[in-house]
Formats: sequence, structure tokens, C-alpha cells
Amino acid sequence: MITTTTRQHQLRQHLPGRTAARAANSIEHQAALAGRLTPRDKWLLALLHEHRVLTSTQVQDAAFPSSRSTRQRLRELYLWRAVSRFQPFRQLGSAPMHYVLGPAGAAVLAAEHGLDVKDLGYRHDRAMAIAHNQRLAHTVGVGDFFTSLIARTRQLGTRRGDGLTAWWAEARCARHFGDLVIPDAYGRWRGCAGELEFFLEYDTGSESLTKVARKLLAYARLADSTGIATPVLLWFPTSRREVNARAALARVHADLERPADVPVATAAADLLDRTAVRPSPADAVWLPLATRSPNQTSPRCGLDELADAWPHLPAPAAVDATDLVGAEGAAYRLPAPSPLPPRPTPTRHPGP
Repeated sequence: MITTTTRQHQLRQHLPGRTAARAANSIEHQAALAGRLTPRDKWLLALLHEHRVLTSTQVQDAAFPSSRSTRQRLRELYLWRAVSRFQPFRQLGSAPMHYVLGPAGAAVLAAEHGLDVKDLGYRHDRAMAIAHNQRLAHTVGVGDFFTSLIARTRQLGTRRGDGLTAWWAEARCARHFGDLVIPDAYGRWRGCAGELEFFLEYDTGSESLTKVARKLLAYARLADSTGIATPVLLWFPTSRREVNARAALARVHADLERPADVPVATAAADLLDRTAVRPSPADAVWLPLATRSPNQTSPRCGLDELADAWPHLPAPAAVDATDLVGAEGAAYRLPAPSPLPPRPTPTRHPGP
């Protein structure tokens, strides 16, 4: 016969509460984080600072082996106020948790570089404002594109250095090229045929195809100004929109003074093999834009072979990622973080 009257909640282990907002910036809390944050944690904080928001799925693709380990570590970072989170409304189902840089995480990043938090251009209310930004879906879509490439790179292994080697956010691109064009992102992919640098235009279907096509004029001005021909990759939500967009792009591209200075390729999300374990934009879904006729049917290729479509392009020059032009007048800007995480820290076992 059961005689105990102990309530169920009293049998549970005590769960630690979240650090108070004021305590997150205290000296004591920063000292405690020094013994808790791993190199991978600090890399993730830098990635959130660079790209504003990442979902739990994207964080798993970028740095963790399983959803369980992702949830556990993100929960700890959230309790320490290294990251903050929100969950957008979704008409059907539940959206994944979205993570942004938290106040304690910003303090850690600033201290690592010998700065004050204000020198980062960071404010917690501004970081959380992305939750209500009309471009949230676009920002998350760009994150999906690149974290899928990071997952493919981790799958390939890094012994030869193949895979994604650079990922710049829209804000960093704006500081470099904003007087002429503002790409959604800049990336580099290294494969068997060499290294390909590219600008990404991520299309959500909200802009007219005429406006999308006229972006090539701005990229032509950039190529003329820098003397560098950089491929422009356009990612569309459906193959039907891609077909219509290619006709508009071909008309504008053919009218450029030097079309070869603006190499263009397109792909669509519904061309990915959803039966694959990790479908990725690195797959054979890219179709270079025809320079002779909009009806040209070149075979689709992956990022590894895409450079072969433009044999006239020279090898990309080394990137200076230190970008000293700061946000909001600041004199310093953190360098772009590596797209690949550091090796996981081995688990420490207590001694006998």
C-alpha cells in the first residue's frame, strides 16, 4: 500500500534559474563564465554577432553532432545570458527557437578583443528587435543557405581544407561595397577545381523579377570599380520562379557593357534532393546564366564545378577579414569569424 504523500514536483531536481540582467554584466558573472565557455561557445557568440540570428537547427548544422547536445548547450548559454532567444509565431506547427547574442556574450566578445561593449555597436534591445523585423524570414533563409554549406563542409572533413572558407553577413558587405551594391552575403567555397568566391542574392519571391534582374547593373558597376569579376549566385524558392527570373536576368545581362565581368548562376530550393541526409546548396543545382540566349540549357553543376563555367576568372585573392570600418562611427570592428567551429573541447573527467 502506498502511504507517501510526497508531491511529484518535490521529487524533481532543482533547476537553476536564469542569471538576472544586471548580474549578467557583473565582474563575478564574467569570472564564472571564464571557466564555463569553451572555444566553440565563443565562436558561436561571434557568429551570432556577425549574422544577428540563428535557429537551433542552424546551430546544430554548424557546430553540434545531435539535436540533444544542441539543446543542452544552448539552454546553458541561455541561462548564463550569453545568448537570448525567441520563438516566432507560425500559423501551422511550431517554429524553431531563434537565438541572438545576449548581454553576457557581448561582454565576453568585447573583453576578448580588449574593447568595451559599446565599441561593438551592441545593444540587447536592438539584438532582440530582429524578432519583429520584416526581414526576419530573409535573414533566416540566408542563414539556412550557409549553415547547410557548413554542415556539408563538416561532413567532408577539413583535412584538405575543402568546403566553405568564408561567410560575410549583409552588414559587413554593406560596409565594403554599400556605395555600389549590398549583397545578401559573401562567401567562398573551395573544391577540387579550386576556390570560388561569390555574392549571394537570396530571393524570397517578394520582389518583382524586374527589380531582381536590375541588381546586375549594380554588380557591373562594382566590377568596373574594383576590376574584379565576382560571380553572383541567385537562390530562388521554386524552379518556376527561377525560370521566369532567368529570362529577365538574361535580358539585363546581355545589355551590360562587359557581361563577362558579372558571371551569374541560378538555383532553386525545390531542386534539392529532400531524400538525402543533408541536402545542400553545394549539390548539382546551379545553372550558369546563358550569355548568348536565355533558352540555353547548360547542365546543372555543384559549387565544386561551378568555377569551370567561367574559365576566364582568375583565382580569388586573399581576403583581409579585419575590416576596420566600424558600425555607428566606431573605430574598430571584429574580424569575420571562421565559418567552421573549433574542435569540441574534450570532456574533463574528475581525478581519482
